[in-house]
Amino acid sequence: LLQLVESGGGSVQPGGSLRLSCTASESITSTHNMGWFRQAPGKEREEVAIIYFRDGDTVYGDSVKGRFIISQDSTNNAVYLQMNSLKPEDTAVYHCAAGSSWPNLWNSGYWGQGTQVTVSS
Repeated sequence: LLQLVESGGGSVQPGGSLRLSCTASESITSTHNMGWFRQAPGKEREEVAIIYFRDGDTVYGDSVKGRFIISQDSTNNAVYLQMNSLKPEDTAVYHCAAGSSWPNLWNSGYWGQGTQVTVSS
């Protein structure tokens, strides 16, 4: 059974940076699209980013474009999300998803428990 484990969340002040990591229990990052989505209390799930395994192309949600960068390391079965210039509205639980498509990354059914990101002063 595929497992995805996220890490790297935490509390940061506005304008700060965090780097999220997601490690897969199987070697899938070279055969599956990988993505991140987030969910804040009382809000709908929101696509953050996706990286396509075939060509490494990336797509970002409008709210994070220019601030976040998704990358992957197939050797370590990992995908990362570098988050810069963080804003309070980025506060959410961030989930890693495998076998994703854009939009609605979560429809693949393969996603981790998530890691909390809190941006406040």
